[in-house]
Amino acid sequence: MTRLVAILCAAALASACGPSAARGGRALRADYDPLEPVNRKIFWFNDQVDAHVLEPAARGWNRITPDRVQRAIGNFFVNLRFPIVTVNDLLQAKFRDGASDVGRFAVNTTFGVLGFFDPAASWGFEEHVEDFGQTLGWWGVAPGPYLVLPLLGPSNPRDTVGLVADSAASVTPFFVDQFILLGAKVAETVNIRTLLLEEIEAAKSGSFDHYSFVRNAYFQRRSALVNDSTEAPARNGEDLYRLDLDQE
Repeated sequence: MTRLVAILCAAALASACGPSAARGGRALRADYDPLEPVNRKIFWFNDQVDAHVLEPAARGWNRITPDRVQRAIGNFFVNLRFPIVTVNDLLQAKFRDGASDVGRFAVNTTFGVLGFFDPAASWGFEEHVEDFGQTLGWWGVAPGPYLVLPLLGPSNPRDTVGLVADSAASVTPFFVDQFILLGAKVAETVNIRTLLLEEIEAAKSGSFDHYSFVRNAYFQRRSALVNDSTEAPARNGEDLYRLDLDQE
């Protein structure tokens, strides 16, 4: 365990100080996975949790809940990420995006009934996906080696630091009891898994090595988000076990 911690600390330091060909450290390959033996064991554990707990719960939720309700719940939790997204807009000097996200929050919280609906989209307020891991990548911090975190899923040293930092940007823990926040996180996770039922099933059945598929998909999507690609790859299961540490 001590050796593993030392490796992770060294990887994080190398990510912060090492050279990078472009934002997000595109010089690193998607298969840069020196901890693969450990990662595969954690991935297996996460997959078992999904197969025996999360997927059955999602299928049950899917049977009793209409699609429009699932998407409304998804909208609600996306709206609660407003502080995290906006703070990272500003940290990346994306002031126009920050203004747009403030407008989205205001419109969807009021006219969208606390965010369950998304009228802001039709009003021209573009949705942005930002977090502190992307902010670090935007300013040239390389991602470092691929990591699989227990329950939290695909990550790397840069994005792991980002998860912790984003938890500090969430304001709801100051106003909502931790047990309620935990229940909300469970509900959000089940709802997200429900929305991705078909995509994840197709990814599992269609990939020769699901571990490699998830790793490569995660790397590609994060690189696209860091570099503001207009064609960021769809999730398709790379966030299957990714539960943000922030409690919105």
